[in-house]
Amino acid sequence: MSIKTDLIQPDRGQDAIAIHLVTKDGFEAFARKLSGPQRAALTAQRFTGGGYEMAIVPGGTKDGPGWFVVSGVANTEDLSSWCLAKLAERLPAGTYRRADGEPGPALFGWQTAQYVFDRYKKDENAEGPRILLTSEVGRIDAVTAEAQAAALVQDMVNTPAEDMGPAAIEAEAEKLAKAHGARIDVVRGDALATGFPMVHAVGRAAAREHAPRLVELNWGDDAHPRVAIIGKGVSFDTGGLDIKSAAGMLLMKKDMGGAAHALALAGLIMQAGLKLRLQCLVPTVENAIAGNAFRPGDVLTSRKGLTVEIGNTDAEGRLILGDALTYASESDPALIIDFATLTGAARVAVGPDLPALFTRQDQTADELIAAGRAHDDAPWRLPIHSAYAEWLQSDIADTNNTHSNGYAGASVAASFLDKFVGEGIEWAHFDTFAWRPAAKPGRPKGGAALGLRAAFHALKARYG
Repeated sequence: MSIKTDLIQPDRGQDAIAIHLVTKDGFEAFARKLSGPQRAALTAQRFTGGGYEMAIVPGGTKDGPGWFVVSGVANTEDLSSWCLAKLAERLPAGTYRRADGEPGPALFGWQTAQYVFDRYKKDENAEGPRILLTSEVGRIDAVTAEAQAAALVQDMVNTPAEDMGPAAIEAEAEKLAKAHGARIDVVRGDALATGFPMVHAVGRAAAREHAPRLVELNWGDDAHPRVAIIGKGVSFDTGGLDIKSAAGMLLMKKDMGGAAHALALAGLIMQAGLKLRLQCLVPTVENAIAGNAFRPGDVLTSRKGLTVEIGNTDAEGRLILGDALTYASESDPALIIDFATLTGAARVAVGPDLPALFTRQDQTADELIAAGRAHDDAPWRLPIHSAYAEWLQSDIADTNNTHSNGYAGASVAASFLDKFVGEGIEWAHFDTFAWRPAAKPGRPKGGAALGLRAAFHALKARYG
């Protein structure tokens, strides 16, 4: 993992540098309590109490080793996950505590701010960790687990396709299974042709070392409700014979972001011991180009028996998810949640910060949105509009895998997936970007967990 596990520690009165949080409106009252030299230090650093502003102020021994920190926040009583993240990025290595209060939700962002992807390039000038103390000792393990889960998504998405192909994704699932006593089963290569024919068709053109597979992890008590978590694992997407441009292919190492989310969520579920029967499915392929690649115009027969005309080989993620959703539905789960970096249309609709959410039931959406808002990971609901399903009609097959009019691409993709979810099964689909194009406090540029905390806390509220 690329986040240290000891960044949050119990406050036992050890020496630490104080962090004072102030709002813009409360700054003057705070400053009046300071000495002249201290106010001068704030003025020299142009500190006004604005969000994410920071100043170092000389202080007495009660504030640690001769100085303390002042930082601006929007609200000192209702902190966000990110309000201390800028400090965790910029402060010198050392131990810190919040003065006159607890960090609360900011414990998460304090850790994610210190994420570093250093698999290929080490920072020789990197400082030691910034440690934050808290008296809420009972929260440390849980919030650290969430930060580590987010880091798993980041690590997997940031890793290039040659080192994060289907076999490496399978290896990540094996690690999780071993850590939590889960069972893992894998169907690989040509063995997929009978049980998971669309997974096989999409992945068959890849080199042998990147052969397609369906990875299945099972955990929990059979007496508990079954919940299926599914993640799209396209380790690299050339677009297939409908090849992408060079620019369109540049970030396609992240097309397995759904798989990363699914595995990270599975790890959180098992670590928290939620009272559910977990089935985690990762169909993972490389959408490569070779003489045996599936073609535009081909008709594939899915696991469900529906025939699918291929309108575009670059709409491959929904094909492998279709077989996985069918398989999950066969066990009649109480809930299915899938994650996929599925459509550019979702990014056009909601931008890079928000995962698009599709659900069959309003209550499902309400629970996920509420959990996301409470943990700074809110999705935005888009519709599964039945009229748009007509755009997937095919003259020669039960359905096409894409439409040609360019409208509502994310909703049409969700309508395609809906065909493969069993009737009456509660289902949520996250069309997540899994990438942050520009850094924000606590959220570095690169791979990103978007929708992970929303899903976990909704499940925790239901099955905790």
